[in-house]
Formats: sequence, structure tokens, C-alpha cells
Amino acid sequence: MIPLMNLRALVRKMIYWRESGKYRVTLLSVCPNSSAVLEAAVRCASLHNTPMLFAASLNAVDRDGGYTTWSPSDFVYQMYNFAHKYTWRGPLYPGLDHCGPWLKDSHITENLGYDQAMQEVKLSLSACIQAGYQLIHIDTTIDRRLPPSQTMPVERVAPRTIELIRYAEEVRNRLTLSPVAYAAGSEELHSGLVNFNNFQIFLSNLRSGMASMKLLEAWPAFFVADVGTSLINAFFSPASANRVYTATAPTGALANGHYTDWVDDPTLYPQAGVGCATLGPELTAEEVHALQALCEHETELLSGHPQLSPSNFLETLEQAVIASQCWKKWLAPEEKDKAFADLELFRQGRLIESGARYVWTEPGVKAARKKLYENLGSLMTDPQSYVVDRLVRLIEKYIAAFNLHDLLARLEEIE
Repeated sequence: MIPLMNLRALVRKMIYWRESGKYRVTLLSVCPNSSAVLEAAVRCASLHNTPMLFAASLNAVDRDGGYTTWSPSDFVYQMYNFAHKYTWRGPLYPGLDHCGPWLKDSHITENLGYDQAMQEVKLSLSACIQAGYQLIHIDTTIDRRLPPSQTMPVERVAPRTIELIRYAEEVRNRLTLSPVAYAAGSEELHSGLVNFNNFQIFLSNLRSGMASMKLLEAWPAFFVADVGTSLINAFFSPASANRVYTATAPTGALANGHYTDWVDDPTLYPQAGVGCATLGPELTAEEVHALQALCEHETELLSGHPQLSPSNFLETLEQAVIASQCWKKWLAPEEKDKAFADLELFRQGRLIESGARYVWTEPGVKAARKKLYENLGSLMTDPQSYVVDRLVRLIEKYIAAFNLHDLLARLEEIE
């Protein structure tokens, strides 16, 4: 097995490569929001001899199973099962995304107070570290006690970030585990850190605070920051990204760009110095599109085989997403008071694509998918492999754009 290089060391090598004019690389981080996505990402690592990072939110993977039904240890177990399937013995980096109070939906729906939310976060942190996570993204930019229009004062973000990093390090040391890497910050507008002056203040406060607590050995490998993209904007800004690079590279860290989905030109990421880019909703949409294509094949098949009953998969999926209410958190301000049926058809489609990851494991959706695959049995041996293949092709687009093919061979070069 190829040794698992600590991500902080890998980032330092990437900075050296860039400064010396040797290579420009952006690591890819995949949100493991379904079994098919996880399998496709591991397969791509094997096909292209490259490390693969994963960013699991607490909504997706947590002690309660999340919407994937995986606990942190379940997720890591599944990841290594796929590694075995594809005989991949190279580095895979399971990670936790947006770890902080009120960043899990249930923290809000259960109306948790600050102390309760922090306690839940710490319990999840412990579970993730014990499961073998290699990257922990700490995000303390939300405070539900503030008025909705008020962002978190930047002076409060660093101390809370340090509190969680310090706790995570205490857990790791108690368990005598190898070092993990951290990411810090947020790209969300509500965080206040998209203002570059605020981001610089956060960076400075974090540095001085971690130094005073003798925590600089746990200094983040990545900072989640503004690179132009957002939930509703897929336009990457090289100028914004390079500004973050200039601020963070001297500290041995790089930017982690979120909302990489559907970005116009991902080849700009390594050129601008982005260290890592996270891909999530686009993969869910591609899984939906692959299943839509299979449903079209099913319709053609049923026309010649009246004895077969339809799976009604797409109808079942749509009903499950609507019933889950998850789509409401992605509504634009002008849509907030509208029922799902009153939204524009394009928006309905996009919300189904986004929300599908929340209901893949719902019993009705699973049963309909199983029926779809059974109906297609006479046309293809393994319909699930068709879905995974589609996801592989999408991930490969980013592997090519980020110069990741055969990265392990370059890492093994003698400098």
C-alpha cells in the first residue's frame, strides 16, 4: 500500500511545485452523497493513480446515519470496500465538511442552543476521528442567536474554530492516532468571510490564537474561502482565488473552493493556485440524469412487454423529495412563500436533482430503483454499473482539468 501522506505535507509540496514552476495541481474532494458516487470516486482514483479526498457533511454522514444511513465508521468501511473492489491501494482521504454548530439541519429543527449544538458537534468530531477521517473542516461562522440579517462578528470566529481544533487534537492524542489535517473558514455569504478584509482578520486571529495555545502543529492545510462561486453562481474568479493563495500560501495552506459544481472552466483552478475543490450537487444531478436515461429504456421495454409492471421510479423520487421538505432550504428569497408546484418547472427540476441525495435511501425510493433494475435485467447485466460509469465520466472531467492524472507518480519523484 502506498503510504498515506499527511495532507499538510502534500499541500506544502503543491506550494513548492507552483513556486518552482514545476506543476500546478488542484486536489479533488468529492461529497460521498450516495453509494454510487463513492464507488465512482474510488474507481477514478484507481484508474488515474491519484489521491482522492471526500467531504462528508453531518447531514450526509453522522452518528445517526444521516441521509446516507452511514455512520462515520460505516462510510470509511464502504470506502475501503470499493478500494478492494478496484484493487486500489493508494491514498484515500475521508473528511468531514462544515463541522460547526447549527450546520446540521437537525440542530435547527430541534432548536438546539449554542452549548447543545457544540456538544453535538464535539461528539460527531470524536466519531469521525475515531473512524479514521483525515481532513476536518471546522466552520464556526453561524450563530442562530443573532438576527437573520447579521453576520457573525469576525472576532468570534477564530476562538470558536480554535476550540474545536483543540478538542479534536485532544481526542486524536488520547486515541494515539496519526495527525489529521484541518480546513477552516467558509465560502458562504452569511459567514462574513467572503469580505477579504474580514478573511485576513480571521487568518491573523487564528494564527495568533493557535500560537498562544501551542496548536500551530495543527495549522489548517486548507482555508475555505471566496473563490467567486456560490450556491447560485458557477463563475469562478481567478483573481479572488489568487488573492486567497497569496494570503495563505506563506502559512503553508491553500484555498479549498466549495461550489465547484457546474463551474464553466475548471482548468482555471490550478492556474489560480486553488489547492482543493469540492464537488457535490453536480454528482447528484448526474446520478438523477443516469436514472432518467434508464427510465427511458424501461418505457421502451414495457411497450413490448405488457406483463411487466412499471417501476414509477421518477414519480416516486419526486414525491419523496417534495415530502422531505429539504428543497425549502435552497429557495431564493422570492420563492420562500411558494408551494413546490408553484415554482417554475426549471426550478422544480433543479430542486429534485439537488434533493435526491436526501432520499436515495428512503424505502420507497429504494424499492422503485430495485424494480427499475429488475425490469431492465433483460437489457443489461448491471444497471447500477451504468450509473457509476456516468459518474466516473463526470469526475474524470475534473481530474483532467485539475492535472491529477498519475499524480502519485509525480509525488514519488525525487526532488
